[in-house]
Amino acid sequence: MLIDGPKSPGQRIDVYLQPLIEELLELWNHGLLTFDASSNQMFKLHTSLLWTINGFPAYAMLSGWSTRGEFACPICGDKTPSQWLKHCRKHCYMGHRRFLSANQNFVRTRFP
Repeated sequence: MLIDGPKSPGQRIDVYLQPLIEELLELWNHGLLTFDASSNQMFKLHTSLLWTINGFPAYAMLSGWSTRGEFACPICGDKTPSQWLKHCRKHCYMGHRRFLSANQNFVRTRFP
């Protein structure tokens, strides 16, 4: 399912997802009689959703976790190393390289 348009649905994402969820539940619980051309037989098809691929803004809408502000990192949570830049009026996240191994190129990179 792709949600296109100039603006995201925001908190109304459930309007788009509800028909998909209902159909997935029906296919999981009851199945759908389907024809298999290779064996020339009918079988009951059941389905499940393994994963979704979405961007960081969509992650915020679907999970309910705010992906901006002081605690933007969903992994670190309230331990997100952030600093408020008063002149830019935004948060800066400086400590995320700590998850990289010591020999990783990004750890050794120094900016002027």
